[in-house]
Amino acid sequence: MELKEEIARRRTLGIVSHPDAGKTTLTEKLLLFGGAIHVAGAVKSNKIRRRATSDFMEIERQRGISVATSVMGFEYKGTKINILDTPGHQDFAEDTFRVLTACDSAIIVIDAARGVEERTRELARVCRLHGTPVMIFINKLDRPAADPFDILDHVERELQVRVIPLNWPTGSGELFKGIYNIREQNFYLHAPSVQELPRGGEIVDLHSDALKEYLGERAAAQLAEDIELVVGAFPPFDRDRYLAHVVAPVFFGSALHNTGIRELLDSLVEIAPPPLSRETVERAVFPDEEKFSGFVFKIHANMDPRHRDRIAFVKVCSGIFRRDTPYLHVRSGKTMKFPAPTAFMAARKSVIDEAYPGDIVGLHDTGNFKIGDTLTAGEKLHFKGIPSFSPGLFRYIDNADPGKAKQLARGIEQLVDEGVAQLFTSQFNNRKIIGTVGALQFEVIEYRLLHEYGASCRWEPLHLYKACWIEAPDARVLDDFKRRKATCMATDKQGRDVFLAESEYMLNATRESHEKVTFHFTSEF
Repeated sequence: MELKEEIARRRTLGIVSHPDAGKTTLTEKLLLFGGAIHVAGAVKSNKIRRRATSDFMEIERQRGISVATSVMGFEYKGTKINILDTPGHQDFAEDTFRVLTACDSAIIVIDAARGVEERTRELARVCRLHGTPVMIFINKLDRPAADPFDILDHVERELQVRVIPLNWPTGSGELFKGIYNIREQNFYLHAPSVQELPRGGEIVDLHSDALKEYLGERAAAQLAEDIELVVGAFPPFDRDRYLAHVVAPVFFGSALHNTGIRELLDSLVEIAPPPLSRETVERAVFPDEEKFSGFVFKIHANMDPRHRDRIAFVKVCSGIFRRDTPYLHVRSGKTMKFPAPTAFMAARKSVIDEAYPGDIVGLHDTGNFKIGDTLTAGEKLHFKGIPSFSPGLFRYIDNADPGKAKQLARGIEQLVDEGVAQLFTSQFNNRKIIGTVGALQFEVIEYRLLHEYGASCRWEPLHLYKACWIEAPDARVLDDFKRRKATCMATDKQGRDVFLAESEYMLNATRESHEKVTFHFTSEF
């Protein structure tokens, strides 16, 4: 009974958005309302030393962007909430896609003025592919924004999901006065201070003198008319349709000014799904199974600069994970014990004795883990859906300081294990090649090599179109292909064969002339 009760009270979700939509600010305010922190960080202010709790890396503080996923767990109204704040920048899309595999639901944050942007569409598509239920938070109502009905039409059209508003704003920008909670039928007053929490519940009648006095006659009449239209135009919220990714509940608000956060958090507790079943190559795994299973979806080195530790993030999928208990590392076949498993509040860690499905556990790693690895109580399972994508940008990486060759090699190895980039070794000249999905990753790699490993690197441009993993049913066919394309062949970190295409034309021509060779654009095959 204990296991089922603990599963029922857990919510594990990712927060995703286009850059600058307010995702990290929303994460911060959810922590504030949940009591996990007492003062929200000033995410964008360089004049204040406090920073966002979720942006714990030094380069994140300097650039003002999230470049790594943060994990934060806290209790709210008897519910254990695990939040994964993901990078918004498209150059770190691969990290975001992998993290979504560990989420049971997601919140998509949209700027009320800018609407649905390119990254938002892509992230919504990934959620559809995974069947991940989504809530939508329309942010920045404290700034001038489009009409709420126009916003809903735009979101529904762009994200290809039916929307149902669960609260409603009055005005935007300087005219933004608060949020009407459609489900509770009460009004929350907007607080202009970034630290003051909005008051709510005092006004429950849309036609009351108190509301007219606060909003003004015209705005109060407009709100009453809008709510009447909303109730008539949108069907009642159906949780089953939300869980099936047919509809998405929409919340309006201002994360910066704390407006609309409480309704979002309360609804998250009430309607978001508890841990769900997951597919493996062998079978479906259900959270209430007695035996433990989980998978590694993220690895991060040097979270604590004082100890230079390396942490593997494990999503618990079934059973109870217990401290100092032997578990099978399926890929290696080894049995391992973990004397100090940790729970997270961004960079802050605390040792735990046990964890339940939906929880994220940090395991100290000496190089045993890679992303996608499975841990179980003994059964050989392989969780699906955690690929590495074919990179589109490439550079040779060379050592700029001969005296730090070991530090450079160690740094590259650990950063590649994190999934920051992919490492290939050319079979033609034996040089090391770094492949990424975005240009900013090269800057992050160079920065972290220098500041975390004391190693200097030098980049050399390499004009390639795509890296493809290859296989063939006949070893002789594969050997013949590798001999013919020797100048374009490389191996990845696991020693698998990779074909480096210089152009789209070359890739298509090669595939046509070698029909017996299969080309893969993700490493999961």
